[in-house]
Amino acid sequence: MTPTHAPALLCAALAAAERGWPVFPLRPGDKRPAGHPERDCPGTGRCTNGHRTPEQRATLDADSIRACWGTAPYNVGIATGPADLVVVDLDLPKNADDTAPAEWAGMADGLDVFAALCERAGQPLPTETYTVRTRRGGQHLYFTAPEGKTLRSTGGSLGWKVDTRAWGGYVVGAGSLVGTRSYEVIHDAPAAPLPAWLSDLLTTQPAPAPMPLSELSARMRNATAYSTTALRGELEKVLSAREGGRNRSVYFAAYALARLIRTGDLTEAAVTTELMSTGQSIGLSAGECRTAIRSGLIRGGAGEASAA
Repeated sequence: MTPTHAPALLCAALAAAERGWPVFPLRPGDKRPAGHPERDCPGTGRCTNGHRTPEQRATLDADSIRACWGTAPYNVGIATGPADLVVVDLDLPKNADDTAPAEWAGMADGLDVFAALCERAGQPLPTETYTVRTRRGGQHLYFTAPEGKTLRSTGGSLGWKVDTRAWGGYVVGAGSLVGTRSYEVIHDAPAAPLPAWLSDLLTTQPAPAPMPLSELSARMRNATAYSTTALRGELEKVLSAREGGRNRSVYFAAYALARLIRTGDLTEAAVTTELMSTGQSIGLSAGECRTAIRSGLIRGGAGEASAA
């Protein structure tokens, strides 16, 4: 990147701040935040009282922005949470092998999946909002966050190639350059309010209380007390999984329970049913649950591949 890009990037940072969106520097020509990561924090300077994350460092102050972007051609990071934004990130496949899972068969990219979600909800595609084309040709749809809710960033929970950036995340702002490709505004309009139906989908539901052992035993019928207790223990692990680890929790539960399927203490159908129900109750899609369960059972020697 040549120094001639610096004035344009400074203007891009100031333009975002003028919209009320706090910004922080990204590495020149990159999408990663500038500065040190938490693991390498020296505990000095701005981090004297503890590591300051990019979200915490983001600013609207024009003088601070000029001082920062005057030192290097930084790309522009927008801290979506402090900006009161929810950005829907519609991505493209990364290569020829990156194809839609069965649940989204026939979909070409994140835009197709998002359009299908809108159709299922009986709602129009919300395109009348500030929109940025990403450097790979995807889209960022900017929405104002709903009042009274603190939405977190998500990765794929809405569907294949559909992520969201809110609290705990950021987006690369328009005007940034990664390699030779830029992020460009393709619809310059005020950010529209996040549609209520989409806000509802993104609202984390409280985890249900663990099923009483007596009820689970009744549902499992011929299962032993030991296997029923083991199943309940794995279901509770799934229920307590944090965002970002929920898919893995279902996988490891299936892997652990495969042993009891092999010994005949539990049936594959019963384990699959309970894990599907529990996984979906914490926000995973049916497709995500099926994939994680199948992979865990096969790895544990109890799935369909073990019969080959």
